[in-house]
Amino acid sequence: MICILLVAGHGTVLETQIKNDDTGLYSHLTGVPKALLPGIGGKKILDFWWETVNVRQLFTAVYLVTNADKYKHYERWATANDFPVENVVNDGSTTLKDQLGAVADLELVIRSRKLEDDIVVIAGDMLCADQNFDVAQVIRFFRSKPGELIIYYELEEGERISSRGIVEVCPETHRITRFLEKPEDRCTASRLASVVFYCIRRDTLSYLSDFIHLQPQATGRTFGVFWEWLVNKKKLDVFGMKLPTGFQLIGQVGLSDYTKWLTHYSTKKQDNPAKPITCRSYARVGLMGNPSDGFNGKTIAMTISNFWAEVTLVESQTLALLPHPLNDPTEFGSLQDLFCISRREGYLGGLRLLQATCKTFYQFCSKRGIALTKQNFTLKYDTNIPRQVGLAGSSAIVSATLKCLMKFYNITDNDLPKPIRANFILSVETDELFITAGLQDRVVQVYEGLVYMDFSKKLMDEQGYGNYVSMDMCNLPPFWLAYLSDPSDSGRIHSNIRQRWLNGEAVVVEAMRSFAELTDQARAAIKDGDWSRLAQLMDQNFELRRSIYTDDCLGPGNLRMVQLARQFGSAVKLPGSGGAVVGLCLDQARLVEMRQAFQEAGCVFCVIAPYNPSASSAAQA
Repeated sequence: MICILLVAGHGTVLETQIKNDDTGLYSHLTGVPKALLPGIGGKKILDFWWETVNVRQLFTAVYLVTNADKYKHYERWATANDFPVENVVNDGSTTLKDQLGAVADLELVIRSRKLEDDIVVIAGDMLCADQNFDVAQVIRFFRSKPGELIIYYELEEGERISSRGIVEVCPETHRITRFLEKPEDRCTASRLASVVFYCIRRDTLSYLSDFIHLQPQATGRTFGVFWEWLVNKKKLDVFGMKLPTGFQLIGQVGLSDYTKWLTHYSTKKQDNPAKPITCRSYARVGLMGNPSDGFNGKTIAMTISNFWAEVTLVESQTLALLPHPLNDPTEFGSLQDLFCISRREGYLGGLRLLQATCKTFYQFCSKRGIALTKQNFTLKYDTNIPRQVGLAGSSAIVSATLKCLMKFYNITDNDLPKPIRANFILSVETDELFITAGLQDRVVQVYEGLVYMDFSKKLMDEQGYGNYVSMDMCNLPPFWLAYLSDPSDSGRIHSNIRQRWLNGEAVVVEAMRSFAELTDQARAAIKDGDWSRLAQLMDQNFELRRSIYTDDCLGPGNLRMVQLARQFGSAVKLPGSGGAVVGLCLDQARLVEMRQAFQEAGCVFCVIAPYNPSASSAAQA
């Protein structure tokens, strides 16, 4: 593969303004070509791109095409930077009027040097906000697609689409369905801007000369017009890859725009580069419908602020995952201490969750055409969610880790929408770690708050996710939670129900339908504030679950907690896979008595503090 850096443009506006600037601040830049102006971090703009593409494993050769007016500058730059001088191509133009045009400059290099290989084309006078750019990811993605590749990014606030080439991209195939060169706002809703960074297959290079014949004037030989023609008219397969960073061509900008973008990008780079990113996800309680989320049912669940998982990411020289001193112990007081901890908590801590999330994140971004920077980081986590009591502790760690990675790599909600994010978290647990799980926990931890979820087969088949609706959390009744201080593995609770459901066993299929009906009724009860009705439905939910899972499967610990709650007239059900119960007691005096009874029975009891993301956002504002 061959790389071609384009620096043949005539930046008359910027050069003139630098020459005429009377402040004296830029006098040392008089006559300096655009690509050799200072970029981010003090290095020249072209230095950055040369460092990026000077990779022998990726490119057999790198060429630079410039004009006759600035040729000597680039010849001197080449000798100073170990760039092969013989690969600096002079297009012969000396002014803006006799320029060839960007496409003609590219064609000149290919024709004059008889190049017959796939090529990467990059504007060498382009500011890139990300100084850790990994060109290898771009090449890998290009080679995975049967067509050309255009790099794009999402415009920042204040950038107008009328100043850029805009692409419309199919999110599933990454195919560019339409290319619009500097469109008006009414022409498209897309804010995905193409930059002069392309991968073109050798078989497509012949289109360059065809296009030049159609455009006799240099002003029409721009890449924007070329891609409009290639995508919209010739209907060639052209794909897009997103970089989660900003780009600015120096092009025909003036001095004020150049200094503005340089300051903007430099400030972003220097703005607490090593500041830790800390994200938190919360435990959840299933209030209705569970465990039908894994069986095309419907559920209502709520995040609670009593228990949480917190992950902290900080940029570092190497990538490191730090073990938690309690959950990933590597030192023990004695062999007996090791024995007791291993017997009680098993061998699976949180490190595997961090590692599996990072691995899946990289894989996801690669497949979705999102290039990540070459930045390393250190991850550590903390959690107070009790283990093996069915409060979604594992998925909380995965969810918080994903939040950190998205912030660190500037991945937006458009790149990874909430419904897809929930699927992502589930895949980390089920596909990577073989944890038995359903979508409910991941959905409510992504959306947060009180969430109604419909996982009907029709929805799941058509769009790959369910219908998720955030519910009003105002004036909720006092739910409570109790859990076993020494629970057994809650994973057993799923038993053989899945296989029976897959086999179409009538009693199981009908039970899942009934869970969905109870959920719809509970949704109405919550909306109406009918807490007595909600309490009845919670009891029905448990009895329905009990009827198909049987007492042997539910286990004596769970049954004892349910029986204890009912002695005090409280509604009660399992909030997850087992090891805990969630309830609704409308009699405050009996709630106090029940707390004491649970504590005397050796259980941990707490009144639930719902986590309301809306209230949290308002408080921070």
